[in-house]
Amino acid sequence: MWWWLTALSGSITPLFLVLSPILSYGDQAHSMHKAKSSAGFSLDIPLIMLVASLLRIFYYPGAKYDTALLIQSLVMVGVQVVLLKIALDHRPAPSSRGGDAAVPFAKAQDEEYQRPYNFWQWKSPKPYWQFVLYLFAGLVVCQILFSPFESLYMSYSSLIGYIGLSIEATLPIPQILINHKSRSCKGFRLSVLAMWLAGDAMKMFWFFTSSSEIPWSFKSCGIFQACCDSYLGVQYLMYGSGEGVSSAIKDHPLHDYPVSGSHSVVTSREGAAARRTSNADKRIS
Repeated sequence: MWWWLTALSGSITPLFLVLSPILSYGDQAHSMHKAKSSAGFSLDIPLIMLVASLLRIFYYPGAKYDTALLIQSLVMVGVQVVLLKIALDHRPAPSSRGGDAAVPFAKAQDEEYQRPYNFWQWKSPKPYWQFVLYLFAGLVVCQILFSPFESLYMSYSSLIGYIGLSIEATLPIPQILINHKSRSCKGFRLSVLAMWLAGDAMKMFWFFTSSSEIPWSFKSCGIFQACCDSYLGVQYLMYGSGEGVSSAIKDHPLHDYPVSGSHSVVTSREGAAARRTSNADKRIS
């Protein structure tokens, strides 16, 4: 009964997976470039996807998973490099509104959010590219060293595969934290969320109905990521894409509210002035 749906999914889903990096992040990159600001966008997203995609690429020789997933990882690396470049070029200053959101866990007043060695919160763009290059070089070296030893290499391949997919599964978490902190989804494109949710639905169906080799590591991590993406959707319904907490402060400045100390002073002065006017009137009369 469902054979036609399975066949259709087997034809469309691999193509969708290959194009999903461009479809998901192309609009986000264009939006940041047009606005000349990456405020509200978590720099952790390129970090997570670059690390996860590189690990998935080097996982392929040992796992021999579906070729569409390999091509998706290769395309994802290229897209995330472009996205990271745009986000770094248009980072707002930490002192500006929304700046801290664009520099996740930036070293500000809260020391609890400071990362060891200021990891991925560097002021200069150069360390970001150095990290990506060193990671790639390290994986190449490990591939060369371990590949002659089959049993050792298979264990190593499985390890980096599970690490990569587990890292990718945490992709929505930084954005969830930013949205929760600001009580807003401003800066995070609805088109990205829509593509994530559509991709989750298609992947889940394909993972469990495909006749090609899909390791359980892909399935389990995909389920976790789908749950996180769904919660992002709940946040979008709760908060919308408004200004959030910061706009409430801006739109309602302090002089609109009574302040206890200054209010009492003003009241006493007004009372004293009224008494003096009353006494003067009495003397005149």
